[in-house]
Amino acid sequence: MRPTTTPTQRPNVRSKTGSSAVALTFDDGPHLQWTPQLLDLLRAERVKATFCLVGTEVRDHPELVARIVREGHTLCNHSWHHEMDLGSRPIDEIRANLRRTTEEIQRAVPGARVSYYRQPGGKWTPQVVQVARELGMTSIDWDVDTRDWAGEPAEVLVERVTTHTRAGSIVLMHDGGGDRSPTIEACRTFLPELRSRFKLIALPVRPAT
Repeated sequence: MRPTTTPTQRPNVRSKTGSSAVALTFDDGPHLQWTPQLLDLLRAERVKATFCLVGTEVRDHPELVARIVREGHTLCNHSWHHEMDLGSRPIDEIRANLRRTTEEIQRAVPGARVSYYRQPGGKWTPQVVQVARELGMTSIDWDVDTRDWAGEPAEVLVERVTTHTRAGSIVLMHDGGGDRSPTIEACRTFLPELRSRFKLIALPVRPAT
């Protein structure tokens, strides 16, 4: 992931919610240890979020995808195996990767709508945005990067979220890909404050086109 807390302003890639509401997004799961803890916390705080799922993790933990959907969160395709160079590959390979990931998600939850795509590392190309659109997905980035991927302590993550989040922010966090105990602890701390300042939403599920 690239360290940024400012909008990317890429054409046809959304880094804001489009309203005053704030969207919390979690990448690289589902993870057997961290995702259930996060879901427990979100349920306790009555917060919905968006989960950007890696296909190989979905294949290994389909029951967690079912729980994510059951508890009212939104699904996002995050490539089959977190391929950061996917956007530079041939367009047929990009299409096969994204389609395979969505099909795996829908194997876990038949009929589930996958409305969004997020390119690993934020390494967008026009080709990957085009393919996502062809497959009915809106490409989403972020404007607040917690940098939880860098192994920083929870108090640093809390400060980063509470300082940089604005109306309309999309906040990037992770529930997979490493030790996410600081992320869980940070969420436990900042969620009540964020709820007092903003409406926290899952990005809306969009109808198939």
